This record gives sequence, structure tokens and C-alpha cells, in this order.
Amino acid sequence: MRILFPLFLAAALLAGCSEFNKALKSTDADYKMQVAEKYIAKESWDRAIPLLEELIVLTRGTEKSEKVNYLHAKATYGMKDYMLAAYYLANFVRTFPKSQYAEECAFLSAYCQYQNSPSYELDQTDTRNAMDQMQLFLVRYPESTLKDSCTALIDAMRTKLEVKAFHGANQYYKMRNFQAASVAFKNFNREWPNSKYREDAMYFILSSDFELAQNSVETKKLERLNEATRSYHNFADAFPQSALLPDAEKLHKNIEAAIALQTPTSNP
Repeated sequence: MRILFPLFLAAALLAGCSEFNKALKSTDADYKMQVAEKYIAKESWDRAIPLLEELIVLTRGTEKSEKVNYLHAKATYGMKDYMLAAYYLANFVRTFPKSQYAEECAFLSAYCQYQNSPSYELDQTDTRNAMDQMQLFLVRYPESTLKDSCTALIDAMRTKLEVKAFHGANQYYKMRNFQAASVAFKNFNREWPNSKYREDAMYFILSSDFELAQNSVETKKLERLNEATRSYHNFADAFPQSALLPDAEKLHKNIEAAIALQTPTSNP
């Protein structure tokens, strides 16, 4: 059996190669389609795609064109070449908008964009494109059974953008660029008013405003200390039970002490 098994395996592989080559050389579209569908059933995408590419040309303008293009787009998706699959799936929807496969292809095209979305540290252009595609899908197919999946993916990508925005603001803080940090955290809270990071962001605004005031020239110090006081009250009012409140109160005492040292210059 140890001798026979490799022989059987080799014979099967040769038969498979023979069938593939025969179908590839054949001018019979029905035979090509039959073999291509057999490979698709086995998820042998790399074998199915060359046959389907030839069938796209052979069936153009016929009733079979719709299914051939659908199978080709799905086979590309099966290869996990998400950039190319997104193109073919979207192109299918544009070419066959009333097809029974159009809804599935529209979702998968958007899902391919989602798969191309990188980690939050990187540029998020693909993430925003994916969100746009998902939202467009929901507009086109409001009753789709894929609606919940689409919404969950949008939420996941929105969270990624939220995390990126928070860490971007925090990077300014770590670099001790307190003016930029304060602006970035304020922008973050405006864009993400319900964020789980809102409490931390408001504390960092207070800390940034205090540090900025401390390091300001005398002509701007009092104004910036008053701004830091407002930031303290905003934080304390929004999060009266915060674990960060004791630290915020220490900053507030330091702010009040610094304000007390600022005496207006009297005119001679």
C-alpha cells in the first residue's frame, strides 16, 4: 500500500492537470464552464479563474455572461485578493444591477474594503472608503438580511477611527506639545461625544491647559490659567465620580495658586 498510494496520488494529479489543460485549450464554452464549476466546488480558485477569464470573453453579450462574471468575482474573492476582488465585485454590480447576485456582490465588495482596512496606527483612507461602501449598501438594500453584519462592521471601523483620533491627540501630549494636545483632545470630544475615552480626553485637556499656562510668556499666562480653570470645571462637572478627580483637584489648586501670583500691573 505504501508503494501504491503515491502512484494513485500521482495518477489523480495527472488526471486533474489533464482535465484543466483540456478545458483551457477547448473552444467549447459549456465544457469550460462545467470544469470551472467543478473547480469552484472544490475551492480550487487558481484553476477556476483562468477558465472563467476565457469564458468572460466567450460569453460576452449572452445570457451566460452574468453567471460567468459572478463566478469570476467570487473566485477572486476566494483567493483573498481583496483589492482585486473588490473591483470585480463592484464591477459586477454596475454591470448587472438587477441580478439575483447583485446584493451579495455589493456586500462582498464593501467587505473586501473592510479587509483592506489597516490597524489604527496607519493611514485610514481604506477604512473610510469601506465605511462609505457599507453605508451605501444599507441605502441600496435597507431590508437586506446582511444589514446587521453591515452595521457591526461599520461600528468596528468607527471604533478604529475613534482609537486613532485619541492616540493621535495623546501623541501631542507625550511630545509635550500642550497647545496642540489641548486642541486635538477638544476636537476629539466634539467628533466623538459618546466615546469611552471622553473622561481621559477631558482630563488631558485640563492637564495640557495647565502645562501650557505654566510655560507661557507673562502676557499670556493669566489668560491661559483662566482657560485651565474652565477646563477643570468642565471635567469636574462631567465626571464628579471620576478616579482622576483627585489629580484634577491638585491641578486646580496649582492653577489657583498661579493665578494668585498674577497681579495686574498698576499704572504710574
